[in-house]
Amino acid sequence: MINFNGKYALVTGGSSGIGAAIAKQLSKEGCNLFLTGLGKDQLEETKKACETNGVKVYTIESNFADYSSIDNMVEFVKSHNVGIDLFVLNAGISQRAKAFDTDFATDQKIMQINYWGAVYLIKKFREEIVNAKHTSISVTTSLAGLFGFPLRTSYCSSKHALFGFFESMDLEYDNVSVTFLIPGRINTNISKSALLGNGESYGKMDQGQAKGLNVDKAAKRAVKAIKKKKHRKLIGKYELLMAHINRYLPRLYYVLSKHISPT
Repeated sequence: MINFNGKYALVTGGSSGIGAAIAKQLSKEGCNLFLTGLGKDQLEETKKACETNGVKVYTIESNFADYSSIDNMVEFVKSHNVGIDLFVLNAGISQRAKAFDTDFATDQKIMQINYWGAVYLIKKFREEIVNAKHTSISVTTSLAGLFGFPLRTSYCSSKHALFGFFESMDLEYDNVSVTFLIPGRINTNISKSALLGNGESYGKMDQGQAKGLNVDKAAKRAVKAIKKKKHRKLIGKYELLMAHINRYLPRLYYVLSKHISPT
């Protein structure tokens, strides 16, 4: 069991949703935080909530669609001369469009934010991670990262890619422990910011999302899994059955996935 009291975590996507909830839960564990994401006001709200637990919290806005923005954030973090014990790679964006209704530029943007941004960030800390006694990396993927799902071609692809890269890295370095957080439907605003095929925001709350697991409950399960160095942690409600159906009853999965509402 990892003790994060007095340690430092870098949380991406920390301005809202699962990222903000994980940050708050980590602060209850006594973990100091670097929070990054979109929205200065939202980052400040998360910061204030975390600081009530007596930890140090630093914030900087960053856009994972822009490498220079990530560079600025990395420089800011390193300027504090503290080691990052836990990376919570949570920044991401979803999708609501069929494959041939999605512009290639939108495909690229989703892959950039969800996959390339995370890989770019972690490689910026390669020297620190390689030389550290131990580093934890939490990667927020998705139930849709385990199999295909309608209206999510690019989103699913980006989440599949995260598994490939970080699972391989986990096997390569004995001083690194990677935990894949695999959320199903969690009650956050991720559907509102999802991209349509033309790159515009979907702007609506999915019914399935609205009925999803409470985000604070999801965060508690996530942090518990990270502390226990679990390789994978499914987080959600009844929709998690699809992971088992896909694995053990693939024919049934294809039938069901065509009839389950993607929104």
